[in-house]
Amino acid sequence: MPAKTTASDPFDGFPSWLPVPAQHYLAHTEAGTSIRALARRAGCHASTVLRQVRACEALRDDPLIDTGLQRAGDCAREAPSGRPSTKETWGMMDTTHDDICQAVEPDLPLEAFRVLRRMCEPGAVLAVAADMEKALVLRETAPGDTGRTAVADRAVAEVLALKGWISCAAPGRVSRYRVTRAGRAALARATGAASGADRANGFGEAPADFRGAPVTGADTMDADDRPAGRIRYGVAETPLIALARRRDRDGSRFLSSDLVRAGERLREDFEMAGMSTRPSGSWDQLASEAVSCGDAAPGSPGAARARVLAALRDLGPGLGDVALRCCCYLEGLEKAEKRMGWSARSGKIVLRIALQRLRRHYDRLKDGGGMIG
Repeated sequence: MPAKTTASDPFDGFPSWLPVPAQHYLAHTEAGTSIRALARRAGCHASTVLRQVRACEALRDDPLIDTGLQRAGDCAREAPSGRPSTKETWGMMDTTHDDICQAVEPDLPLEAFRVLRRMCEPGAVLAVAADMEKALVLRETAPGDTGRTAVADRAVAEVLALKGWISCAAPGRVSRYRVTRAGRAALARATGAASGADRANGFGEAPADFRGAPVTGADTMDADDRPAGRIRYGVAETPLIALARRRDRDGSRFLSSDLVRAGERLREDFEMAGMSTRPSGSWDQLASEAVSCGDAAPGSPGAARARVLAALRDLGPGLGDVALRCCCYLEGLEKAEKRMGWSARSGKIVLRIALQRLRRHYDRLKDGGGMIG
């Protein structure tokens, strides 16, 4: 039987989400706990712990794992008795949780799953440099055009690497990471998706209702609008990426790269604000909220929420509705047309107009018009 944890137990300094092999490695190398003592505590053979320690040592060639283990070791030495929170250990700005976090790791912040969602999109790569405090998620937003889809603190990327949800595909001065099978499984498990389950209500441009979540509250949603099932997140492309591949009659792209970036920027602010977990959220409901950018610190969820509300108010009803549904809730155009009472095949034209207005809104901010972060 494992020994009872005491106040001087070295494991008290590690967050609960840190994998057991990493905890054993740090307890052995940082706290000086013997292999046999760790094995007795874990109720396993000493050779099992030894293999875990050697495996972690071999992984220190990975830049994120190396700095992540250093951070965990430093915090374990300085932390008081009792397990520290993720915010205390890693300095993450967002410690709010939703059903996705609780399903996999209750101590992980929503920020980690926001980045994991982006990494599960087709072709996504996380890039991080040794001398940078931020990590970028890049992907092909349009044929031949690569853009940023997310910006995260380096600490968030370290968490994903330590969990084994991303792995280094190309080490170097700027290391590139891709999502692993374990990362996809964690996100699928978190969203309660069954393997191989697909939506049946798609359309020509992109599948509908990607997230499997209602756009409006259950009390205002029609029976026909209720999700018939849930899907694995990230197996299908978003409406913007799908439309970016299409071309007009003259051969030009239906959505230019700057329009796609504007829609992706709105979605990133929306997710950073934690608004994707709201039980309801039509344009009228969101636009009525009185939130000022001056009321929240830069980089906080409140500031992201204020940016979303400012953009939606600038778009107005109609344009704001289609941008909210297709860019933020990842709802297919066919579904959006049905809910808003529009004629078939008209949604993509309105969406393009909304993205043009949204791009103009971001251009007026004079911050480069790119992704936040």
